[in-house]
Amino acid sequence: MPKESSERDEKMLTGYSGGALIVSGSGDVLHSNEKGAGLVALLEHDAVPEVKDMISEVSDSGSILSQPVALQSSQGEVILEITVIPRLDSFLVISKDLTMERNLRTALVESRQRYKDLVEVSSDFTWEVNDKGEFSFVTPRGAIGYEAKELINQPAENYVVDPEYFSPLPFASKRSQENIEIWMTRKNGTTACMVLSAVPLIADEDGKQVWKGVRGICRDVTIEREGESALAKARHREQLLNYIVSTIRDELEPENMLDAAASATAKALGVAGCRIFRKSGPTGFIVAAGYGNIDGIDPLSEQLTDLTEGHGVVTMDTGEWSVIAASTSYRQKINGAITIWKNKSAGEWDDDHRLMIGDVANQLGIANEQIANHERIVALSRTDSMTGLLNRRAFLEEEVPRRIFRLEKSHSTAALLYIDMDNFKLVNDIHGHQAGDDAIIALRDMLAEFSRPGDAIARLGGDEFAMWLDGISEEVTIIRAAHLMKASERLRQYSGQQDKPLGISVGVAIYSPEYDETLDGLVSRADAAMYDIKKAGKGGFIIAPPPGINKSSTEE
Repeated sequence: MPKESSERDEKMLTGYSGGALIVSGSGDVLHSNEKGAGLVALLEHDAVPEVKDMISEVSDSGSILSQPVALQSSQGEVILEITVIPRLDSFLVISKDLTMERNLRTALVESRQRYKDLVEVSSDFTWEVNDKGEFSFVTPRGAIGYEAKELINQPAENYVVDPEYFSPLPFASKRSQENIEIWMTRKNGTTACMVLSAVPLIADEDGKQVWKGVRGICRDVTIEREGESALAKARHREQLLNYIVSTIRDELEPENMLDAAASATAKALGVAGCRIFRKSGPTGFIVAAGYGNIDGIDPLSEQLTDLTEGHGVVTMDTGEWSVIAASTSYRQKINGAITIWKNKSAGEWDDDHRLMIGDVANQLGIANEQIANHERIVALSRTDSMTGLLNRRAFLEEEVPRRIFRLEKSHSTAALLYIDMDNFKLVNDIHGHQAGDDAIIALRDMLAEFSRPGDAIARLGGDEFAMWLDGISEEVTIIRAAHLMKASERLRQYSGQQDKPLGISVGVAIYSPEYDETLDGLVSRADAAMYDIKKAGKGGFIIAPPPGINKSSTEE
């Protein structure tokens, strides 16, 4: 090839933006530009037989041939558009990389399909409104209960609840809108809460920006809003319940817990009054605490029998009041009830009140059980387990001091009887402890028989007992003590030995506010009198002398 022709070909190839080669009829590369170096290497290694086939076909036909050729590289598949142009004694082969163009085209197709699929499956309401405010496009699946074709060409304003509140209506806005909350009317007449985002459609006409409508999306958040409302109500109920529960827990004295609960419940729920009951018997209820206006509310106790049948929260009327009642329980066993009331003119009870009274009832069930346990513990701590009488601590530290305080105000007298069983040890030693227990119970029954409703009886320990006789004179006490000694003869049937019969010795101390005597002094006088009768031969009673007099007098 002449030198001038070769230089001209090289210059021609250099000006081409893609890969360019000049190939001889035998397939040898005569010239190549820089971007064609890769294609040269492929030809030399027979890696692109398609190109040689194209050269052969062009050689036969004499016409230009162009077709894509796919090559594999470390970066993936590369698409080249190869064009073979015949020359007098050679062929011009040029290549154009179509990889990016093909990828962009594929991505665009996929993007369009993806958008189409998302629009069709989305529960959101995608739409477009024309310059007349009418729907020109609606999500294919329709919206707010309508099919898409039912909404097309219809004014969007017709489906908005209170459109006059918007200025302008989002469907007619000439500026972008984001997360605007609107309510729309469904086909069935119910309303749906929508969050709307939209952009205006602007066209360029004769150099002017012309508004052509709005395009946007509405997301149905009705369920979310209803859920948020329900959650807000639940949180409000929780706050009220926490207030009521904390009020109960802040009370240190168990007996005050229910008073605090009644007050807190009435105030928290804004009702006219609240009353809390505790179970009494199989079907009965007794008032344990109350707060508020209780005029005409007393018949409630008799109306609570339905709660024993597991009815839970019930409504009832009492006079001018509309009442909600709920049973309280612990471990599936009803232990009380709570009631709240308001005037009938205030309307029907709402669900929040019903839920709240049920929640409060659940807490009160535990509180009622705690109070009952406290009462049982107090009773156990004050009573003797065998006889059920007051024990020493309850008698001497609680019961007698309280009675003395009352007698000091009334200036009345009383009597303390200190009673000890005679020959009791022989009963246990000979007949056994069961016989001894039977004797203890017999003495308990006898003391109860000879006591009045206002008197107090205690088992101080072992075979020692005490009686407190309120408002009694020394003369009457002597008569009572004599009758007691006569009745004690029935204890002889429990005797261990006939010559040492079971009986009692009684020391009596008269209490008078005039003595200005301590309780310990009073007990010491009665105890000393009892031991005096023991020393004297048992089976009798002695009236202890007043404080300050050493000698005892005996009465039988």
